[in-house]
Amino acid sequence: MTTQLTELFESNRQWAALTEAQDPGFFSKLLEQQTPQYLWIGCADSRVPANELVGLLPGELFVHRNVANVVAHSDLNALSVIQFAVDGLKVQHIIVVGHSNCGGVKAALNDLRLGLVDNWLRHVKDVRHQHQAFLDQIDAERRVDALCELNVLEQARNVCTSTVVLDAWTRGQEVVVHGWVYGLHNGLLDDLKMTARAAEDVDTAYAHALSGIRDRYLAA
Repeated sequence: MTTQLTELFESNRQWAALTEAQDPGFFSKLLEQQTPQYLWIGCADSRVPANELVGLLPGELFVHRNVANVVAHSDLNALSVIQFAVDGLKVQHIIVVGHSNCGGVKAALNDLRLGLVDNWLRHVKDVRHQHQAFLDQIDAERRVDALCELNVLEQARNVCTSTVVLDAWTRGQEVVVHGWVYGLHNGLLDDLKMTARAAEDVDTAYAHALSGIRDRYLAA
């Protein structure tokens, strides 16, 4: 690798040429509008490329990523993305996506000290503490993935209870919130059934999704 990262610029040129050859006028059309139907809130992990996982092109998926796919009510960055997606782009689906063997979740589970990010991962530790009794019933090697899924539920619920989404639902705007998890080991997405399209759906969806996680992990 060179200090100027010339290999990345070369790869970019090849990608742009191939994309334009396959779909003439592709970039001109992107200039005209951005009309994604989906907002993906995922982990910053480089092994989880949002667009590629669901086979969508640039312009078809609005993406926000951070360590351990957290949606904190105090995080103006995430909330600003959600507001622009809902109020500006009129997305119809907000999808919170965690992934198996997440390093941030693993650190929160095992009280690993990593530096400044420890403060951010307090949000995931809160999830751990909330579900500690359940996690203690699971084999140690499966707890990371269980907490990854529990974290998705909590963050999806945070999306649902954000002022942006509640206001959208109040005015009758169609916005559906989903909670998914991605398997690094098989490349597949799983729907955790944390799906809400109105404020009155949230508690029921959360309880249903939580019951599904408990059943799967305790039955194994």
